[in-house]
Amino acid sequence: MGMSVGSDDGDSMCDINTTPLIDVMLVLLIMFIITIPIMTHAVKLDMPRPTNAPPPPVPPEVIDIEIDFDGTVVWNGTSVQDLDVLDRYFRVESQKDPQPELHLRPDKRAKYDMVAKVLASAQRSRLRKIGFVNVSEFAE
Repeated sequence: MGMSVGSDDGDSMCDINTTPLIDVMLVLLIMFIITIPIMTHAVKLDMPRPTNAPPPPVPPEVIDIEIDFDGTVVWNGTSVQDLDVLDRYFRVESQKDPQPELHLRPDKRAKYDMVAKVLASAQRSRLRKIGFVNVSEFAE
């Protein structure tokens, strides 16, 4: 068996060695043949049918609390006389299941002391869902 290394002129041989390419293609072909039966094998599962879907959750009640610049607290549109009355409102609402959400809207000129007192009263009454609403007016 003879092999040509080059021409008699002294030029080098510039042909691509295809042996590694053929080896890789054969390995890939063998892998493909082996994995075809695995890919066509199906597992049949009996999934449960959704017959008794749970009812959608009831959205909680929302209580809007506004604190004006002069310290007036407004509970769902009704002015509250003092913090004792507000504390009673909080205790009544904390007994409900599910607890209502408190949406606190302080005026940007409201004193921090009044806002802190309202939050402390809600916390003492064990209300858990408290959030500040419409605070974008503070970003200036």
